[in-house]
Amino acid sequence: MEIEDLRTFVEVADAGGVTPASRRLGISKSMVSRRLARLEAELSVQLLARTTRGASLTEAGATFREYAARVVAEIDVAKETVLPAGELRGRLRVAAPLSFGPTHFAPVLADMADRYPELHIHSSYTDRFVDLVTEGYDCAIRVGLLPDSNLLARRIGPLFGQYVASPAYLEKHGSPQTPEELVAHQAVMQGTETWYATVDGKVVTMRPQGRFKADNGVALVAAALAGIGIAALPNGLTKEHLASGALVPVMSHYPIPEHGIYVVRPPGQHPSRKVRVLTEMLIECFGHSAEEGIAA
Repeated sequence: MEIEDLRTFVEVADAGGVTPASRRLGISKSMVSRRLARLEAELSVQLLARTTRGASLTEAGATFREYAARVVAEIDVAKETVLPAGELRGRLRVAAPLSFGPTHFAPVLADMADRYPELHIHSSYTDRFVDLVTEGYDCAIRVGLLPDSNLLARRIGPLFGQYVASPAYLEKHGSPQTPEELVAHQAVMQGTETWYATVDGKVVTMRPQGRFKADNGVALVAAALAGIGIAALPNGLTKEHLASGALVPVMSHYPIPEHGIYVVRPPGQHPSRKVRVLTEMLIECFGHSAEEGIAA
């Protein structure tokens, strides 16, 4: 039984079809199909039910997938263990936020690729929360507050932000001085998120309201600059505009509490050496405690 056949089966099972699995593996769809056929022939059982919409696990396939995934993971750990010290091979799939990914995290990934010429790095930049298991990522870099999940997280550094608005907006609507006043203002925000403020050393929550929403921090900066409303933004996105006066701080006496930058990975016994090395490089780059945290 070939390990690559097992790996291919697990990828197809998790991706839900041959086409997305072939993209993950970087091989042709015909190669994926041949490996699946060879594995099913060797086991004399159907593992996947193919349809025009993809592939779903049979009852036998669901049972076998758990064992196959475990074997593949153990083989990967074993391979890493016997590699020469300091050497990395294989593929690393990383999801990163669009707001900071290309400017802050992409240089670290490029440095990693330069240090380890046998390593293939595939990165995706999006501000949506990627399902690491379903979409086949080794890890993700996330900023802000982490929602509850079964993912394993390692904090790599601080993230500082503040409430900001344009002078034109504040001249027209006034500048809120307390959290109670802030929620009466127009907000530009990602969705229905909760905002936070520090009051007498304690964190209080707010539910802002607004007519402008976007799933990307850069778009929220543009809306704040246009005077649409007040925004809660990381300092790395507002530093330039605060320096020029295009944006000004709001409610400075009740600051946003410190957030974090994290590497998250699917649950498992041991992180791969590739993920460990990336985490260490990110900590080296962003693990300081400067006031701005993540900033250019």
